[in-house]
Amino acid sequence: MILCLIGGLAGWLASSVVRGYGAGFFGNIAIGIVGSLVGNWIFTKLLKTELITDSGLLNDVLTACVGAVVLLLVIGLVGPKRKR
Repeated sequence: MILCLIGGLAGWLASSVVRGYGAGFFGNIAIGIVGSLVGNWIFTKLLKTELITDSGLLNDVLTACVGAVVLLLVIGLVGPKRKR
């Protein structure tokens, strides 16, 4: 349940940052969950660090949001072009 809430929040934030990639309620949850995996990989493996805030939940949301933004940008680069 918490995973879905964090995923939904992170997916919604990421789709707000990267305009034109709103995926709806369930799509935002999926983007957020996959984004949390991407964000965790970015921070732990690539940057060899992690976010440090006073709240573990805030760390999870921020990590998932960063990963979801990166995921949406990659999808935008390699995916089909959308008409605007």
